[in-house]
Amino acid sequence: MPGGCSIRAIWVLNSLDAVVFSRRFPVVEKRWREAYKSEDENASEDSFSYTVYSVLPADSELATAFVERKQREGSARGFGIRVSQSSEGSDSWVDDPITRHIIGVYINKEEEGDNNLLWPLILHIKGNYCILVLPLVEPRHLKAYARLCKRSDCGNAVGGDDSLSSLLLDLPSITGAFMAAHAIGDIVAADVVEPEVVVGASPSVGGLLDSLTGSIGISGISSRAKPIAAPVASSVPSSTAVTGPVAADAPKIGSRPLDKDALRTFISSSMPFGTPLDLSYSNIFAVKVNGFSLSDLPPADLKQPVWKPYLYKGKQRMLFTIQETVHAAMYDRDEIPDILSVSGQINCRAELEGLPDVSFPLTGLNTAHVEVLSFHPCAQVPEQCFDKQAVMFSPPLGNFVLMRYQASCSLGPPIKGFYQLSMVSEDKGAFLFKLRLMEGYKAPLTMEFCTVTMPFPRRRVVSFDGTPSIGTVTTTEHSVEWKIITGGRGLSGKSIEATFPGTVKFAPWQTQRLPSSRSVYGTIADEDSDVETEHSNNMVNIEEFLMEKMSNDLPPVDLEEPFCWQAYSYAKVSFKIVGASLSGMSIDPKSVSIYPAVKAPVEFSTQVTSGDYILWNTLGKCPFAAAEKV
Repeated sequence: MPGGCSIRAIWVLNSLDAVVFSRRFPVVEKRWREAYKSEDENASEDSFSYTVYSVLPADSELATAFVERKQREGSARGFGIRVSQSSEGSDSWVDDPITRHIIGVYINKEEEGDNNLLWPLILHIKGNYCILVLPLVEPRHLKAYARLCKRSDCGNAVGGDDSLSSLLLDLPSITGAFMAAHAIGDIVAADVVEPEVVVGASPSVGGLLDSLTGSIGISGISSRAKPIAAPVASSVPSSTAVTGPVAADAPKIGSRPLDKDALRTFISSSMPFGTPLDLSYSNIFAVKVNGFSLSDLPPADLKQPVWKPYLYKGKQRMLFTIQETVHAAMYDRDEIPDILSVSGQINCRAELEGLPDVSFPLTGLNTAHVEVLSFHPCAQVPEQCFDKQAVMFSPPLGNFVLMRYQASCSLGPPIKGFYQLSMVSEDKGAFLFKLRLMEGYKAPLTMEFCTVTMPFPRRRVVSFDGTPSIGTVTTTEHSVEWKIITGGRGLSGKSIEATFPGTVKFAPWQTQRLPSSRSVYGTIADEDSDVETEHSNNMVNIEEFLMEKMSNDLPPVDLEEPFCWQAYSYAKVSFKIVGASLSGMSIDPKSVSIYPAVKAPVEFSTQVTSGDYILWNTLGKCPFAAAEKV
């Protein structure tokens, strides 16, 4: 069976565990049956006595099997590791966390006997939907997984021959199926967003893609004119307003119910006959609306890549934006080290005529201490020097993510200090902030805004008393917000110290019954949550058990503030920094070369925003990961 990725079937289930959409690919299924027949004929008497499930289940059978697995595993994703509730043959019996995302279900078929395992199913939870994608693998791989589900020992050595990780490394179709599941999830949840590219404020050239992509919220891309369809209605306005000297392209498609026609069109165009070719929704939408004409054909000596369905015509330029997100857990304790990390990506837009190749050296790899590095399929990475990475790519149409990475913050935390909160009475707390902003940061790094929020989701704020050394304070019913730096007065070239002592008074505490974790989990359904819709009668839900054990007599809050129990309190910092990356990653516009050579200006910008940047209460309890003992 040749390598690559082919998909046998796709299912989309709603929060009631009903299949609302499904798609099967007969061409791929024919290949599976041929492989199944060959495997069955070549099986020896001494081989593992396990026959694979030969046909695809009906939608109702798949839904029933998925519900049974949730009851067996304790939740939609499952335990991920072997626990006392695990049973032989289940995913958790394999004792590998990846089984929370690559699952197997047992289809009840009398003619198949007990050998009714359907694997590997890629599980992706997005919004109120569960997306299941079944890639094509060889029957021997399914048999190998079945053996892992029956093994007696717990866990396996990293890189061992008889392990799930080693098995998955031999299956490139798994990666393709994950990409397809995420693309479908974005469509069913109406969350199709193109990467942001910050560009200089200049008039648009106009044409096909200005009109086309403007209709779905993508502005600033231009090409030759063509008739287009009516704009797609969107409840979310496009982020195209100019603020100061730049304009940000952050397109988004508004919320809407599951559009089966749009999903069918996307699947038929992006993965014809079950083989994923182009999973870009923007490209598929452009092809659907505009079609093709003879003027769109490339020169005879050039091969047009699938990710560039249209050739650009107009003023030429290259745009690069390094977009980073800083995550931190600041404890201000000797026994617990602070945690600081940067996740980033390089967004690009190449407004270049024809089918050119672009290359440049990416600098700062050594400074950034890059831990994870991945590239767009259009990129070639031939060599890596001491602190430079040569990158060559044939740019797709529109905005795209050229590279993603995880790295350390070479400049140290942009905001450090401590937050203390002590309850002086049942309904009154005294707090103190002492922070230092941008210490060690020099121009051109500029902090455009900085806000610190104290959330109190289980208490109603009546009043507060206190005056910060800088900034303004506002309150809501369940939070106190301290705006240290507001828009229009950025901080650049120096550091400042900000302090804020004060007290906050709450409404009288009312004893509340501890809500069941099932009711709490039932209020949320996102990509990383496990949605429970039916209670298991005889199975202990491990997530409910852990939640109740951690909470004890402390009532948990709604899960939009998952760590803020009565015993845990923290402040969350939000900020934005421009001027340079915090990891040290950089692109020199003068080093960017284009072949065939053209005169195209290259614009480069950076943007750093905060992710989960948490200041834990120094005087309270706080969760942290135990350090490995050497």
